[in-house]
Amino acid sequence: MQKLELTWIGKGSESAVEPRILLHDASKDYGDPTAENMLIHGDNLLALKALEQEYAGQVKCIYIDPPYNTGSAFEHYDDNLEHSTWLSLMTPRLRILRNLLREDGFIFVQIDDNEMAYLKVLLDEIFGRLNYVNTIVWKRRGGSANPKDRLNNVMDFILWYAKSPNYMVNHIFSLDDENTQQYIKERFNNVDENGRRFMKSPLQSPNYRENLIYDYKGYKTPPKGYSISKELMEQWDAEGRLWFPQKKTQNINRKIYLDEYKGQPISNLWTDIKVINPMSKERLEFDGQKPEAIIERVFTLGSNPGDLVLDSFLGSGTTAAVAHKMGRRYIGIELGDHCYTHCLPRLKSVVDGDQGGLSRSVGWKGGGGFKFYELAPTLIVKDKHGNPIIDAEKYNPEMLAAAVAKLNGFTYSPDPEVFWKQGKNVENSFIYITTQYLTAKELDDIARDLPDYEKLLICAPAFDTGLGKRYDNIDVRKIPQSVLNKCEFGKDNYNLNIVNPPELDEEEWDDAE
Repeated sequence: MQKLELTWIGKGSESAVEPRILLHDASKDYGDPTAENMLIHGDNLLALKALEQEYAGQVKCIYIDPPYNTGSAFEHYDDNLEHSTWLSLMTPRLRILRNLLREDGFIFVQIDDNEMAYLKVLLDEIFGRLNYVNTIVWKRRGGSANPKDRLNNVMDFILWYAKSPNYMVNHIFSLDDENTQQYIKERFNNVDENGRRFMKSPLQSPNYRENLIYDYKGYKTPPKGYSISKELMEQWDAEGRLWFPQKKTQNINRKIYLDEYKGQPISNLWTDIKVINPMSKERLEFDGQKPEAIIERVFTLGSNPGDLVLDSFLGSGTTAAVAHKMGRRYIGIELGDHCYTHCLPRLKSVVDGDQGGLSRSVGWKGGGGFKFYELAPTLIVKDKHGNPIIDAEKYNPEMLAAAVAKLNGFTYSPDPEVFWKQGKNVENSFIYITTQYLTAKELDDIARDLPDYEKLLICAPAFDTGLGKRYDNIDVRKIPQSVLNKCEFGKDNYNLNIVNPPELDEEEWDDAE
């Protein structure tokens, strides 16, 4: 059956990204040393690939705000990409992000109308159209008094998807949005003897309920009965929460007091969250900074305290700051130098108890902490003759073992007692990486201690002839040759800020017409 999908030039030819290791820079950690929160500096596609093996299926909520591809140039982002390039760069990121989500997880992607329609179809393809939850519309500005050649564009969109139908939304009730204010004006138009405003809410049941048909103070019983029990009716009566009409032939109503009303569930039109005021405490010198209230609402809808959340386009650090204040564990990824100049100092300030943004509304007083990570350099480089070699200058033996283990699908976790058990995979196989020449005697010594029901992969720069077939449950491979075809080495930037779109040859032009 033919699949409905979005196609573009270059689709399907994405690079096999190198799954690098993360290097912990303890000098930039801050706060509680036991904190699990992570701030990662590096290309976000490489960083996501680095996280995929360990964190697959663990993230509850993802919020990303990728470059909008508007053609505008900003200080930190050059957003001018051709559609196909933008889609080719977004696709592998979205696929890894989906892998990172829990089965009941959500992703929220904020975008404007330049790529929104394309992105919606791409997300349908990757996450499944049945897992589409909502398109949230944020009215972020008022617009110019004299628009030039089209209507004022005042909206951003947040595309919301679930990983699977097995999810639950934490609904939010609001008194501030325009719909609720109109509802209050129209419905809360009664005042009791104490001056409290209330609205009348019917108590008749929409469906016939024999056990809820009863007489109360001589008033007419609804044809299908009441919606509450007689005991609850008596309780509300005693609390003064019932409205009795003058005529006994009319129905009793419940009083819902305005001062106890928590509002209506928010809709997908968000008009009550404003852009950051230039004088606001949360204001940073950063184009495109999002209000903390936007992220707070997203995380309230899609996560709970203690859940792991992620933003791979961290920007000024808003998502991580909000997650920290809301008691979520978080992973934030950012490539630019503003990871040091904006994100790092902002999160330090949050740990110290900053009172900007949502701090007061959530009672934030400070605490917690985070760890800082850099992406390791590429594992394979070229020597002076153009041959691929391990970058021995930047990789010590431990880093090499961790990197080769990850490339082969193993989790690096050295056994404290068995030196050749450096990593393990889900199939109960082990891996051993050595920078030394492997002899037959050394292999025989290992084989004596390896049970028949276990398997071992050994990676070494060189070894005696025939070792690869010496034992059925031991596989011996050369490095770097054994990993050369696993991914693309030597590329440090899969940046969405590319300014040179791909050129079409004549044949592709013909196909595009």
